[in-house]
Amino acid sequence: MPVIKSQFTMRLDPITHYKIKRISEEEKRSLTNMIEYLVSKEIKRYESENGEIKFSDEDIYTE
Repeated sequence: MPVIKSQFTMRLDPITHYKIKRISEEEKRSLTNMIEYLVSKEIKRYESENGEIKFSDEDIYTE
């Protein structure tokens, strides 16, 4: 079954873009995959400090 992913435009300053690109190359990941990994990691950190973010199917599929 295919994984459904949201698409959106992201703007980064050139220095941040370069640094994430370099990290992704060192980790042998695509830039997109590296950004997704870093976002997921930050969400886990946030939830461990602040509690789980609750959501419903409606929240996910209507934005």
